Amino acid sequence: MPGFIGFPEILLLGLVVLLVFGPKRLPEMGRSMGKGLREFKDSISGDKHEERVDVLAVPLDQQPVLHDVVVRERHEAA
Repeated sequence: MPGFIGFPEILLLGLVVLLVFGPKRLPEMGRSMGKGLREFKDSISGDKHEERVDVLAVPLDQQPVLHDVVVRERHEAA
């Protein structure tokens, strides 16, 4: 059956990739491939991750208060 890729062919392909790129580079390549597939899937499904914004909630008693700042004016000698 032409075009069929079995388990031995996949093992051989994995061994060749390991020899060519090395063990340090493989996790980085896997991460980038996963990120690319995720972005492709999100673009196809229409999810908008760019529009989501995580907001850090700060309690009111810990927010900076502007009236505590003292502003000193310069008095110029006339």
